Amino acid sequence: MGLQKPVLRAVVPALVPAGVSVVAWAAWLGWDQQYDVAPDGSVSGPYAVWQIAGLVVTALVAVCFTVVRGHSAAAVAGTTAGLTVAACADWSDDASGLFMVGVALVMVGSFVASAVVAAVIDTLRPDRPLAH
Repeated sequence: MGLQKPVLRAVVPALVPAGVSVVAWAAWLGWDQQYDVAPDGSVSGPYAVWQIAGLVVTALVAVCFTVVRGHSAAAVAGTTAGLTVAACADWSDDASGLFMVGVALVMVGSFVASAVVAAVIDTLRPDRPLAH
């Protein structure tokens, strides 16, 4: 028994932002695992600001693409799932177990950010009738 069309119509649009999010994480952040130590002994990283900005812009494009096509919930769910899975996979080798705190923050942050972007785009879309 295959998936029914309503299920496919709900799931398939979420796969685009989810896939883009996972690939974007790997492209922007996945290769950089080293912390930077400054001459004064301070430690930063492993990610630079430009890497995070690249990931955010890439995910934003995927959210916008999906929302404009009328799949706001799929944009939010897909982006949140993709970034959460990518963070969990990337950080799971942390021996302290605290990586789950970071993963939870990524999940909440990506959910809130993508939901706000989806709501703004939905509000601004000219093909949507204004509520009376």
